[in-house]
Amino acid sequence: MKTYVVGGAVRDRLLGLPVQDRDHVVVGATPQQLAALGYLPVGKDFPVFLHPHTREEYALARTERSTGPGYKGFTFHTAPEVTLEDDLIRRDLTINAIAEEEDGTLIDPFGGQRDLAAKLFRHVSPAFAEDPVRILRVARFAARFADFTVAPETLALMRRMVAAGEVDHLVPERVWQEISRGLMEAKPSRMFAVLRDCGALAHILPELDALWGVPQPEIHHPEIDTGVHVMQVVDLAAASGHPLPVRLAALLHDLGKGVTPKAEWPRHHGHEALGVPLVQAICERLRVPNECRDLALMTAREHDNIGRGLQLRPVTMVHVFERCDAIRRPERFLDMVKAAECDFRGRSGEQRTFVNEPYPQAAYWREALAAARSVDAGAIAQANRENPPRIPPAIHEARVAAVQAMARKAVPAPDVGETTA
Repeated sequence: MKTYVVGGAVRDRLLGLPVQDRDHVVVGATPQQLAALGYLPVGKDFPVFLHPHTREEYALARTERSTGPGYKGFTFHTAPEVTLEDDLIRRDLTINAIAEEEDGTLIDPFGGQRDLAAKLFRHVSPAFAEDPVRILRVARFAARFADFTVAPETLALMRRMVAAGEVDHLVPERVWQEISRGLMEAKPSRMFAVLRDCGALAHILPELDALWGVPQPEIHHPEIDTGVHVMQVVDLAAASGHPLPVRLAALLHDLGKGVTPKAEWPRHHGHEALGVPLVQAICERLRVPNECRDLALMTAREHDNIGRGLQLRPVTMVHVFERCDAIRRPERFLDMVKAAECDFRGRSGEQRTFVNEPYPQAAYWREALAAARSVDAGAIAQANRENPPRIPPAIHEARVAAVQAMARKAVPAPDVGETTA
């Protein structure tokens, strides 16, 4: 029995990156032998074990064979005679098909070190085409390793897979898993660039794919193209270290521009309302968690109001708070403000960039929300206990008055015009 460290741990060490998790492959053993040594079986589809002390994963070397469309259409074979090379050849990319012995010796039968040096994502074998999830994984790796490119032959293979309808068999949960992980990488736009290059984005997120080629007013959007703008916004959300819900909201906030009538171009009046059902459809289709869904929907609907905050009347601001349940959930509302700020700053073209321009709306909304939340709703309810129907409007009026008082004290800010459309 021999064990090897494989996959991402070897790759990341060779790149000089921190190694998070170490996976091992075991050659020349049976499940019974590992169990007898105290390894804990955890694999559902094939034998995977946890080390009794380190809790690292050890998988028996295996081969696999496609039995149908999609990533679940596989049968696996494990036996002591399955070799390390038999196991490595089934992996997705050459940079993930390098193994390391206990003494540090590298086994690299498919040129993974060469492709690391060349910064290339290259498939190991034609078996890559049997699993459409690998398209998503390559795209996600592109978001993480932003200076890598997809080898021409691998991109061609991915395009053939898309043309053959392989991506249509992807399981929604797995699509969301890969997309969400890619959004949390350093350069999410690279993931969507790869998906567009191979044609997969039009199948997975057609609502997003529709944004490329849709123009916006150059005075407010020097990048002009809506798809380019959205990529700048989501990259800025990543660079700002925002959590996943904010990054998804940044990605989906302008979907309505993809369906506005061409007669409305490039202004896109009313795109906020048009975008809401598109965001809802994506979140239902991919079974997006509620926390991410709710913030994305709210941002699609309200991002223009957030950008116009300095021009809104206090009563309108309070209506926004109430519509967004901001009094009870202030942190979620402020996350929306973060997404809207990324929307404002994510506008760069050859002649101008907004990335470092002031965005006083963020502080103004924070102060307004603090003022509205300072109202003692309980005391108002007690004062109107003899007239219960009067309680909700009285609370609303008190919040408006509090925001008005805040606005009078605020230092007047310059009119920044159309800020988030």
